Amino acid sequence: MVCAFQGWNDAGDAASSAVSFLAGSLNASRFAQIDSEEFYDFQANRPSIQLTDGRDTVAGSGGREIVWPTVEVFEARAPRAPRDLVLVQGVEPSMRWRAFSAHLVELAEALGVQVVVTLGALLADVPHTRPVSMTGFASDPSLVESLGLAPSSYEGPTGIVGVLHSACLDAGLPSASLWAGVPHYVAAATNPKAALALLRRTESLIGVSVDVSELEVSAADYERQVGLAVQSDPDIQAFVERLEQAAESEESEFSPENVPSGDMLAREFQRFLRQRGAEGK
Repeated sequence: MVCAFQGWNDAGDAASSAVSFLAGSLNASRFAQIDSEEFYDFQANRPSIQLTDGRDTVAGSGGREIVWPTVEVFEARAPRAPRDLVLVQGVEPSMRWRAFSAHLVELAEALGVQVVVTLGALLADVPHTRPVSMTGFASDPSLVESLGLAPSSYEGPTGIVGVLHSACLDAGLPSASLWAGVPHYVAAATNPKAALALLRRTESLIGVSVDVSELEVSAADYERQVGLAVQSDPDIQAFVERLEQAAESEESEFSPENVPSGDMLAREFQRFLRQRGAEGK
């Protein structure tokens, strides 16, 4: 079972994009969805109105339907893979996280799931020009070895991904959690480079292989476009160069004197975007 949720755990839409790409590549089909009434605050995650087929946009007539925020569950058969896949994706629930996680654990046990993999992405002081910074942890020593990643030392607020992983541990269900670092200074942009890194790690962990050439092209375009934007502003370019130097350094911690904070990076990049908008570019 591979899970990702839009929201706090999904910087740059990296985690949700990875699962969506995996589902599309394997022609996954939905077989269940979780009742949104129990787990969402609809003022925080509002439903949307969608016009149905056969609408008359000129006259304003035609059918309408309400699309509710929810979590959907898909099945996928991967060629030459050791197991079938269950893919879980949707919007991070607003409430009753423990009950929500218990539902997914019960489903996993009923389906005979052998391992649960949760995907997440967080904003970090990392440069867009370097390989994606990856961390992870797992409940089983063999999974830890399979990850081949530095263990996460994060302490702080968590989201539904962390709660679900904890629920799997409590139930004795083997689980692993993969996290990608997304550059803080391009927080609002979808990050296919981080999605690709998550997908590659997931492939190696669960023994599934898909054609990611389309995602590789998107990742290259992302890096090029961000690079052009950064080069247009000397201050931001200097910030990114300092992040690159820190990434190349053998030191395990950033130097406060040389590397700006993530908040500073975000403010400067927003200022840069406002200036470009004012110039009509």
